[in-house]
Amino acid sequence: MKKLLLLFISVGMLIACEQKSTVEKEIEKISVDVSVLRFDKVFAKASITDLPKLKSQYPMFFSPRVSDSIYEQRLNDTLQHQLEDEVLKAFPSEEKLSDELGPLFQHIKYYFPRFNEPTIATVISDVDYDNKVIIADTLLVVSLDTYLGSDHFFYSDISKFITKNMRSEQIMPDIATQYVRKLVSPPGSNSLLSQMIYFGKELYLKDIWLPEISEAERIGYTDAEMQWAKANEEQIWRYFVEREMLFNTDPKLSPRFINPAPFTKFYLDIDNESPGMMGRYMGWQIVRSFMEKNEVTPQQLLLFDAETLYQKSKYKPKK
Repeated sequence: MKKLLLLFISVGMLIACEQKSTVEKEIEKISVDVSVLRFDKVFAKASITDLPKLKSQYPMFFSPRVSDSIYEQRLNDTLQHQLEDEVLKAFPSEEKLSDELGPLFQHIKYYFPRFNEPTIATVISDVDYDNKVIIADTLLVVSLDTYLGSDHFFYSDISKFITKNMRSEQIMPDIATQYVRKLVSPPGSNSLLSQMIYFGKELYLKDIWLPEISEAERIGYTDAEMQWAKANEEQIWRYFVEREMLFNTDPKLSPRFINPAPFTKFYLDIDNESPGMMGRYMGWQIVRSFMEKNEVTPQQLLLFDAETLYQKSKYKPKK
């Protein structure tokens, strides 16, 4: 009987792998246009006399509300030159970025056929880590100086829980996040559950858009943080349920469980061991459970409100 059960499990796994392989083969056939403009390199090579030409060729990078003297100052600024040198060391070529963007765009287009590839540009933003990736209409802008590596000397005054994701490995997850937020409606209420499901939908789309990227990278955890989250999933779920937090609209819950932070604030002894954003992680597991138990497309997923989705998910944490 045990051998027969193992056989069924093996056959099931083979069928699942074959189905996944079939989907991936279809995705690989999708034609996408990926071209990266290294505006950071263009600006680094320019002189003050080139400024009128730059403004004419690349008007999207020059605000009419900013005086030319500011741009002239940047062209001659020592710190700007140092940033340019460090970016060039870390990203000498745009080839790797193009190679990774192609599959991401193919996956987005497969699940959301109306997606159109953007014009892609890389810039230097004076380490504006709050805006590492910006999507404006058909333009995708990536600030390469925010991905120089967690321990880069430019980041010495930035909190460690932020710099841990200022690595090149986070470029694709960050780009995916910005495209998800163009698709997923904001939480329908201020309840903790609504916020959990909002980010759960985001992370689920990153699951299917970035299958080759680790779970930890998708949410922005280290491997150790991801292991902690999985090991404590049941305990955390019990904590939320027993304290009746899911439908609570207290605004203090977001900083504790949703927002990026060094750790999650349960106000328990485990706090310092925990990663931040455990509310997002739990929402992710609820959405995964929902998609496993319901015949729903990713597009249809976005239409479900948090409470209905939660009820239909029949979520139970793994013991």
